[in-house]
This record gives sequence, structure tokens and C-alpha cells, in this order.
Amino acid sequence: MPAITDKMKGKAKRAEGKLTGDRIREAQGSAEETKGEVEGRIDRVKNRVRSRVNEAKAKRNARKATRAR
Repeated sequence: MPAITDKMKGKAKRAEGKLTGDRIREAQGSAEETKGEVEGRIDRVKNRVRSRVNEAKAKRNARKATRAR
């Protein structure tokens, strides 16, 4: 869940920067929000890869079991 927290903190910092007129704080918030989005995408890709690897392993094991008979 760190990706979600980064996105939320980033949105808060960006809003704070807009409210106070602090362009640096606004940029920091945008950067942190982007970091959270990237981390979230990386996590989704990792999960997809793990899923595909597990599917391939299951197919391989099923073939081995069929050949052993």
C-alpha cells in the first residue's frame, strides 16, 4: 500500500502548494504523486508476471504428471 499513501501525500502537498502559492511544494507534491502512480503500476506488472509464471509452472507440472503415467 505504499503506492497509495505516496499518491495521497502527493495530492495533499500539491493542494497545500496551490493554496499557499508555494510552487516548490506544489512540485514536490506532483513528484510524490507520480512516484506513487509508478510504484502502483510496477506492482501490477509484478503481479501479472507472477501469475503468468505460476500458470506456466502448473501447465509444466500437469504435463509431467501425464507423462509419468
